[in-house]
Amino acid sequence: MSEADYMNSAQRDFFRRRLETERQTILAHIGELKGEIYRYDTSGDDVDKAAHEEELRMLFRQIDRESRLLPKVDDALRRIEMGDYGYCIETGEPIGLRRLLLRPTAERSIDAKQTQEQREPQYRKVK
Repeated sequence: MSEADYMNSAQRDFFRRRLETERQTILAHIGELKGEIYRYDTSGDDVDKAAHEEELRMLFRQIDRESRLLPKVDDALRRIEMGDYGYCIETGEPIGLRRLLLRPTAERSIDAKQTQEQREPQYRKVK
């Protein structure tokens, strides 16, 4: 594919639909998880209560994880509207269709992401 064909209107439409579907799926799953939380029975002996608490903790972790994905999906949809989707936010280079198919919320090219990940441990040690 030539550079001129990268992120053409058909590709942008494909990723917009995919991200919108993913957003709806995440919201529906969060709703299901919240429904499970409300259905929990708090009666029983201490072992039952401990097991319920562990299950609740796992549900809250899932909700938290998926809730953190929503802003990334929204940012990707915004980048599509702005015409920046598919290009690295650091270098401006194309991210690539293969990477976007695997991770449609990707903001960085592979090289830029690797560089970021190499810098992260240094920042954690300084703080």
